[in-house]
Amino acid sequence: MLLQSDFFTEADGQAVAVENPGARGEVLLVCEHASRRMPVRYGNLGLSDDVLASHIAWDPGALAVAQRMSKSLDATLIHQRFSRLIYDCNRPPEAADAMRDVSEIFRIPGNENLSDAEKERRTAALYIPFYDRIQNEIVTRAGRGQPTALVTIHSFTPVYFGKQRQVEIGILHDRDSRLADRMLAAAADTKIYRVERNEPYGPADGVTHTLEVHALPGGLLNVMIEIRNDLIIDEIGQGVAADFLTGLLRESLANIQR
Repeated sequence: MLLQSDFFTEADGQAVAVENPGARGEVLLVCEHASRRMPVRYGNLGLSDDVLASHIAWDPGALAVAQRMSKSLDATLIHQRFSRLIYDCNRPPEAADAMRDVSEIFRIPGNENLSDAEKERRTAALYIPFYDRIQNEIVTRAGRGQPTALVTIHSFTPVYFGKQRQVEIGILHDRDSRLADRMLAAAADTKIYRVERNEPYGPADGVTHTLEVHALPGGLLNVMIEIRNDLIIDEIGQGVAADFLTGLLRESLANIQR
């Protein structure tokens, strides 16, 4: 088994962070792309600081929104502490985009021509601990009779490959649309955001991996939420988004048939 000392330095710390452990709320929040941080040994992957601050390295604003929702919903929050450019924890190890060498228009020199050994090294250090921590949390909650609705929080760039995106909040689902259906119905008359189903991505884009592996097998309620990142660049925007989504979840979970 790969030890932390083989991958991380002492300054790096752990791969996974857990906030509000032992929370009693039904919602379990996950933020796979919470950080733009790189493990010390990987430097900057050959990228400039501006690129590393952009959406290709993380989901700007997503963690801040998730943290506010965690407090409001009394929800445990599990998030990855390192950039998705090292390993995208919302992708399985066999996926080509788990460790991208190109993201949108940007080449990622430090990810080019990765050996199988290096891919396995990153998978063992980043993906496996993240996967295990979520799974263990679900099992622990089930053991104490606590229901779980798995909710993942993401953000997306307003312009992608030069195309402006009009959607502001996406409510995404895979085969199980129970929670998404309720949330979309609750948001139908809102004037705050433009809310759409499976936009700007959907299951065909391979973005529902966390839902597929952690929620679908056990029949857990689940949803993936995407927020356009220009709407959550500051505390005001983050607070408005968190309050809106918290309200949708509360209303939807109160009225859903399990």
